[in-house]
Amino acid sequence: MTTKLWGGRFEGGLHPIFDSLNRSLPFDRRLVFQDIEGSVAWAHGLKGAGVLSEADAEQIEAALGEIRSELEQDESSIDESVAEDVHSFIEEKLTAKVGDLGKRLHTGRSRNDQVATDLKLYLRGWLARVQMEIGALQSALVALAEEHADAALPGYTHLQRAQPVTFGHQCLAYVEMLARDAERLRDAGARMDTCPLGSGALAGTAYPVDREALAGALGFGRAATNSLDAVSDRDHALEIMFGCLTAMLHLSRMAEDWIFLASQEAGVLRFGDTVSTGSSLMPQKRNPDALELLRGKVGRVHGSLTTLVTATKGLPLAYNKDMQEDKEALFDALDTTVACLRVAKLVAEDVTFDRERALAATRVGHLDATDLADLLVARGVPFREAHDRVGAAVNAAIAEGVELGDLSDGARDGVLPELAGVDLAAELTTAAMLRRRDVVGGTAVERVRAAASHWKENLRGKSPAHLSETGAI
Repeated sequence: MTTKLWGGRFEGGLHPIFDSLNRSLPFDRRLVFQDIEGSVAWAHGLKGAGVLSEADAEQIEAALGEIRSELEQDESSIDESVAEDVHSFIEEKLTAKVGDLGKRLHTGRSRNDQVATDLKLYLRGWLARVQMEIGALQSALVALAEEHADAALPGYTHLQRAQPVTFGHQCLAYVEMLARDAERLRDAGARMDTCPLGSGALAGTAYPVDREALAGALGFGRAATNSLDAVSDRDHALEIMFGCLTAMLHLSRMAEDWIFLASQEAGVLRFGDTVSTGSSLMPQKRNPDALELLRGKVGRVHGSLTTLVTATKGLPLAYNKDMQEDKEALFDALDTTVACLRVAKLVAEDVTFDRERALAATRVGHLDATDLADLLVARGVPFREAHDRVGAAVNAAIAEGVELGDLSDGARDGVLPELAGVDLAAELTTAAMLRRRDVVGGTAVERVRAAASHWKENLRGKSPAHLSETGAI
């Protein structure tokens, strides 16, 4: 029978139903190595405060190191444990190795500041990993952009063909979105850089622990400066989950774009067998399930964020058991985001773009109307008037069943007299329209190539190759 860390005044045991609800070890187990790291630092903090001798601290550190090594080899002891939480589990393992000395480690420390510290340590490691996952997806998209810097396709507004862009330019749009996601998560990490350890349950520790040295030993920039806030703060979890959500929203937008471009209605993208599925009934089907899952998983991450927002809303200072609800929602959001980033990278690495069909699509639907208006502006026609006249030209082209460059002389003379003698067919080619967008951020081919080159250099070395192939983080 495991002894509860808080059981001094209690004579009976918990009802099994409540015990099952109360236990957090099944999910806070993933903090086990962070709990060991924090415990080693705390042992040295207690040594500095005169609570433990140097020999005691070294013995505790050695025993915790053994526990770490054992768990790195085999975590089955966690599965077999009936401990209430990861902190109880580690204390039991430590006491089994060093006896009563293990019971002294918790002097001046609470599970409240312990879990707050563990969570920050875990998130710090996750943030480093997810930055690399984002970078890897960006690199895959940049490679596509390089290859397709000159591959024209219709750009859309309101899901209506609007103006030509290049597929490379579109790929780089997602790279920009992901860059903001990475920056947003880095910002959250910077605000998280305070150490709660030594805050006790809520009032601070009664022992003269050097909290700044403790923070430094754990890699934090400084110690948290208010013990009430330190143990009850979950802003970092909320910010990181929001960062996950925005990243997922961007993946969902990419998924929606590419699902449409792969449809038979557009037909310019084809996904490889590694990321496509079929139908159990219809043999001809080739379904973009990988992308549909990316689109659908947004709801899961959004739900996790809503869970934590709701759980922390209106909580009084300081710690409350409601806060135990942070971890399952948080961990699921982290796992889902990483998995989706990896799948998106696989999709980007196994997609084929049909240049000819996409180029042909840019020549249908009067995507050259804005350029035609610009030609009038260049000859002194105010843009608003040019806009109206080109609208009339579009109507005439529809009536004649042609594109703007092929308007009859009669129609041109009526609404475009300033362009008499201009070779509209040459001026309104897709290549010409792309070439005119030669501004920073524009879709001119050379601008896209330059942007892809910039991103390629910027992302050099940001690869998750060192991570587990199983997807574990």
